[in-house]
Amino acid sequence: MGEHLHPEITMHTHPLSEYMMPIRAGDWEKVAELMLSSANKVARSGADFAICPDNTIHQAFELVREKTPIPWLHIARVVAEEAGRKGFQHLAILGTKFLMAGPVYPEALQRAGLSWEIPEAEDRERINQIIFKELVCGIFPENSRLYFNWVIRKLKARSCDAVVLGCTEIPLLVRPDDCPLPTMDSTRLLARAALKKAME
Repeated sequence: MGEHLHPEITMHTHPLSEYMMPIRAGDWEKVAELMLSSANKVARSGADFAICPDNTIHQAFELVREKTPIPWLHIARVVAEEAGRKGFQHLAILGTKFLMAGPVYPEALQRAGLSWEIPEAEDRERINQIIFKELVCGIFPENSRLYFNWVIRKLKARSCDAVVLGCTEIPLLVRPDDCPLPTMDSTRLLARAALKKAME
């Protein structure tokens, strides 16, 4: 677009605490209300489309899509498209426990003809704890990084050929250069997809 030029960006988000109560209660209608609140704010300021780097709240995406004033890019569909382009077939999914056990990635990957695995229940709980007690607080212990790699190694043994870092904070901990599987940073992929769409 030229030196120092980029698409115009408007951003809004409600505090994470406002999302967590309905997420824990499984109240996806309330999650959708919060997402729509943000969409309406950015639409009024001139946004052509919306994105959300939070994977977990995409579980309310279909409820949002029915009422949104502007179109959205879906993070898991963006990841699925990139996985297909790179020739990956069987993805490991990491994220909050709500995401790993939820429909967001299964629906997107199934649409793309891809298969997936999630960690065992005990690992899902520990990953969730690391995300909420450490990563979102800006704490990145080495033992947690090694633990993620250990879980990814187990998923590789279950024939996964890439791992989706399906939480905004995970790429701050997991390093592609020593990860047992090729990484798919959902946040970065969504940002690139948004830039491409904006430039169209």
